[in-house]
Amino acid sequence: MTSSQDEALVIDGGDKACVRLLLELRGRFASLPDGTLVHVLASDPAAPLDLPAWCHLTGHHYLGPIPAVGGTPGYALRVNASARPTQPDAPWRPAP
Repeated sequence: MTSSQDEALVIDGGDKACVRLLLELRGRFASLPDGTLVHVLASDPAAPLDLPAWCHLTGHHYLGPIPAVGGTPGYALRVNASARPTQPDAPWRPAP
């Protein structure tokens, strides 16, 4: 984990389905300081759609694709400490 806004925390989602990846991101982002830059590596073909949509839903910032690492596509996100909560078991749905 890093508190610097210039260094990225890398989360390797590998070949996880976006459902599992979003569950992991929900938990990890909750403990990160505001402004933390996160590079998410994910080979799921839905990631380029699901990650921006999740950021839009929550209020985290989707910064766009980054160069692939070891052949795995990557995406840059920035943590927003005042992000909207989501359901624990369904991070693609707002919390009630």
